[in-house]
Amino acid sequence: MNRPPESLAQRLESARRRRDHLHQARRRRPLEPLPGGRVRAGERILHNFSSNDYLGLAASATPGRAGSGASALVTGYQPVHAELERELADFLGREAVLLCGSGYLANLAVATALAGRGDTVVQDRLCHASLIDGARLCGAALKRYAHVDTAAAARRLADARGLRLLVTDGVFSMDGDIAPLAELADVAREQSATLVVDDAHGIGVLGAGGAGACEELGLDAERAPVLVGTLGKAFGVAGAFIAGSRALVEHLENHARSVIYSTALPPAAASSALAALAQIREGTLRRRLASRITFFREGAARRGIELLPSRTPIQPLVTGTESSALSLSAQLEAAGYLVTAIRPPTVPAGTSRLRITLSAEHDAAAVEGLLDALVAAGASGTAGASVTG
Repeated sequence: MNRPPESLAQRLESARRRRDHLHQARRRRPLEPLPGGRVRAGERILHNFSSNDYLGLAASATPGRAGSGASALVTGYQPVHAELERELADFLGREAVLLCGSGYLANLAVATALAGRGDTVVQDRLCHASLIDGARLCGAALKRYAHVDTAAAARRLADARGLRLLVTDGVFSMDGDIAPLAELADVAREQSATLVVDDAHGIGVLGAGGAGACEELGLDAERAPVLVGTLGKAFGVAGAFIAGSRALVEHLENHARSVIYSTALPPAAASSALAALAQIREGTLRRRLASRITFFREGAARRGIELLPSRTPIQPLVTGTESSALSLSAQLEAAGYLVTAIRPPTVPAGTSRLRITLSAEHDAAAVEGLLDALVAAGASGTAGASVTG
């Protein structure tokens, strides 16, 4: 008789017990750098002989401290990091958050710390490269399904073995469409899988409070237990984070090699991210961005410019061939508008495009000018083209 597949919660608990039994559990603690090679640890001031800040530049740089000096588990975890993690957890409705150096490292951390040989990772075919690489590196079987096809995802999971991770982008970076997260969460529950959402392009933009695609589509921490986001998109800074249960974050602290063995996020970046989070929550910039997206799409429709269906800042204009995308991009640049041509292998063959991205900083005149430049360059788009890969 076949045993039911191991759940993520069971795997995390088993790993925790093993760490505790072997006295190998590790914890980050906030350390505030001070002049003279010292740190403040709670109420105590200690001479720091564990930092990699060999020349003392991280602690002395102005304005603020430029570097963290070490990995988070050594001495690089500072009070500002802990504060940012607490604020992000509250913002996202998760128990805990783990900061990472980049979105790429975050996705490697999730895959390699949670899955391995004998397990299965099922991914949307248009998932970001970091998600694909993480699945390959962890040694699990990688199965991919047709873009946003929940029935295909269910079929892949039905044939899966071991721990099962169902992985998707929240907002797809080249198409600008939103994954059917509610349906995928249902599939994950039915198939005893764990849903992993990389919402790098949704957090800070989508949802009533800006918490991203999961908030927009009504997924709480139970339905989307592993959530990845970046600080380099809507936050305008650098770095990334993984949000979930305290058990998940504790496990990643101890087993995610791409986090454990990387220098912690610069404290200046964490401080900037806190300021950005306050603005995201306030909402003015998000509302302004939404109005620019609507203005652009309505203007494109009036001019007969076919765009892929997207209500995010990513507005793709598919041209088809590499040469047509390059030509259109060059004409726009000559008119004063920088819109990069995206070609294979970043997108599937035959779907080269201009990836037009909108910002709250764009005023109406700039958006109108871009639309007129597209018309002058003969842009029409092939929005009906298949982009499922």
